[in-house]
Amino acid sequence: MKKPDMRKVTVIGAGNVGATIAYTLAVEGVANEIVIIDIKKDKAEGEAMDISQGAPFFSGTQVVAGDYADAVDSDIVIITSGVARKPGQTRLDLAQINVNILKSIAEQITQYAPNAIYLMVSNPVDIMTYVFHKVTNIPENHILGSGTILDTARLRSYLASHFDISKQNVHAFVFGEHGDSSFIPWSQANISCVNIENYRRFAQEQHAEIAPVDRAEVERYVRTSGSEIISRKGATFYAVAIAAVHICKCIFSGNETALTVSSMMHGEYGVDDVCLSTVALVGRNGIKAHLPAELTAEEEEKLRHSASCLKNVLNQIEF
Repeated sequence: MKKPDMRKVTVIGAGNVGATIAYTLAVEGVANEIVIIDIKKDKAEGEAMDISQGAPFFSGTQVVAGDYADAVDSDIVIITSGVARKPGQTRLDLAQINVNILKSIAEQITQYAPNAIYLMVSNPVDIMTYVFHKVTNIPENHILGSGTILDTARLRSYLASHFDISKQNVHAFVFGEHGDSSFIPWSQANISCVNIENYRRFAQEQHAEIAPVDRAEVERYVRTSGSEIISRKGATFYAVAIAAVHICKCIFSGNETALTVSSMMHGEYGVDDVCLSTVALVGRNGIKAHLPAELTAEEEEKLRHSASCLKNVLNQIEF
């Protein structure tokens, strides 16, 4: 039996994203035990060996490659398996392929880790999160997707640079789909409780010249950052791994943390029966609640549009 103070995370998928998540979990000492599972067993074993051989330089985390049975007693299971979108491939084609992979994984992993919190990272993440709800008996609060947490990090980094201020003082979010229909609810964007436009005027009064925020350019930057990175280095994995590990830290902390993760909606903002990102409280038992942000009518409409885009995909795939 696992000791009460032990923290076990299973990572399914030993590709760039999964391996980097396992590495980051180990280096930061987030888990005591990390299990890496992949259909390519040699790849999983190689990644586990590579990380483990650095163990003398970080905390005593055990990293092993294993099968689904080795996920027993996992606190968190992170699913990264799936194929990347190829040139000329539609989002719908990608969704169906990765949903088929997820169904196979879900059937096996839930037998051994029925009490774990499941974090979906595979894309399209909102679709995958929804399908996992529908094909398993895992409690709803134990299922979440990485959603727009990375988009939100990109947004905060951009605004922090624009205003020349610490990222920790920037509070802004990306809502909706992790994809083309995402949007920024600017009504919620502030710097230390001061609306960003009011902050800019305040800064000018202090003789700091700050250009107006080009909202369209910011949204373009957030939406296209992933493809920009892929065009330069072939894949994205560092930032998404850090984001996934941050979610794990919030779960293990025991304190609820406000995060833009993908979760099932039940009428909030007029959105129902779809998984997308708003601000949710995440803690030891997974999703606790959605925070009721006071969106404008236009922002609520954008959220409903994003939900409609996702439902259009869901209506065309088989699961």
